[in-house]
Amino acid sequence: MKSDAEKLSPTRVKMTVEVPYDELKPSIDAAYKTIGSQIQVPGFRRGKVPARIIDQRIGRGAVLQEAVNEAMPQFFGQAIEEQQVRAIGQPSVEITQVPLEEGQELTFTVETDVRPEVELPSLDDLTLEVADAVADDDEVEERLTTLRERFGSLVGVERAVEDGDFVSIDLSASVDGEEVDSVSGVSYEVGSGNMLEGMDEALVGLSAGESKDFTAPLAGGDRAGQVADCTVTVQSVKVRELPEADDEFAQMASEFDTLEELKADLVNQAEQAAKYRQGIEARDKLVEHLLEVVDVPVPDAIVEAEVHSHLEGEGRLEDDEHRAEVDESTRRSLKLQFILDSLAEKNDVRAEQGDLVEYLIMQAQQYGMDPNQFAQAVDQQGQIPAIVGEVTRRKALASLLESVRITDASGNPVDLDALVPGGEDDELEDSEPDDEVDVVDAEVSDETTDADAAVEDTAAADDTESKA
Repeated sequence: MKSDAEKLSPTRVKMTVEVPYDELKPSIDAAYKTIGSQIQVPGFRRGKVPARIIDQRIGRGAVLQEAVNEAMPQFFGQAIEEQQVRAIGQPSVEITQVPLEEGQELTFTVETDVRPEVELPSLDDLTLEVADAVADDDEVEERLTTLRERFGSLVGVERAVEDGDFVSIDLSASVDGEEVDSVSGVSYEVGSGNMLEGMDEALVGLSAGESKDFTAPLAGGDRAGQVADCTVTVQSVKVRELPEADDEFAQMASEFDTLEELKADLVNQAEQAAKYRQGIEARDKLVEHLLEVVDVPVPDAIVEAEVHSHLEGEGRLEDDEHRAEVDESTRRSLKLQFILDSLAEKNDVRAEQGDLVEYLIMQAQQYGMDPNQFAQAVDQQGQIPAIVGEVTRRKALASLLESVRITDASGNPVDLDALVPGGEDDELEDSEPDDEVDVVDAEVSDETTDADAAVEDTAAADDTESKA
């Protein structure tokens, strides 16, 4: 097989491939065998139909189409390896010559997007400044309040519903006069906004036994997105009473004997959280610096495909304003992905088995699934290569973050290796302060998840068959 490549742009290549008849013949023989097992010809057993009879009945063109489709991924893979082309996305294949006669060559051209070359800058002189790690009094008080809420109790009140109350409600929804759903005795915190749109406003001011109608788009089911006529009825109104913040509460809610000791521990937690936020801030600033100083061309075809898929999934293909937003975020995601991939290659960063297991466990916890079941699910969906890429990028960014000088606003050096878990830091995005790699989890995940499927190397070869 012979091939050559022509660079059309920094992100697109056209290859011309010539395949000798002898290299295609095994696929042609396999195609005759496959077709012969699918047709019934009088006088011949199924699977024993001679090639000349198949040509007469089906046509040699159909045989060649079967053979080429079966062999195309292999030839395409050989060509990109021979030409050292790093193909991404879905290639466009045009067959220019089919061997209608024995001895003729198969020739085809392929246009494919490729990973752009990335020139990484030196960061030896880069200093990232982050906020001072100071325990804010309001944050300490908020932590104490959160702890008190865990030990609070709900008490019924005889008054109208207010924001923040806990209510027991009956709720029904109908579309065009047909009831589509109803529930009874549901507990709900007014103001949480995690049920139907407009329900919080409908509830405020109602007393037990009173009802109110409102309209809202349905959030799930076969009628998701349809506007429904809803009725909510209040059964009871309750408020959460918090225990007094005193020594007795400290003994009940913690291992400490006094409220003073408990508050001191909460201060320590707030300080640790502030230190961890320094790592998050440093990560974000490093990413912004890379995106600003590194020039990376992004394949337009991949961006367009990703944007279309995203908008189609949301049912917003005609929303030009949203399209522009998704286009911008997709380009940013791809750009960061290419930078981190190049960084991983340069520093020989790899996702080890332990890294993948840790990632899968973390993701399984977020979805409330058993880690083994989650791993099987992502494997069946063919997502393992994407996960390997994402974990590798996280490690690459973490390694780069370790090499950059970081100071706080007061000029003190910040050591990310010294970061330790600081209690219940739900506000620190979705990362967990387990180690230095976790500092970069949220950013890399947010930036690359939507674009991963579009730029997996394996996708290019897999999709060629259908195009042929």
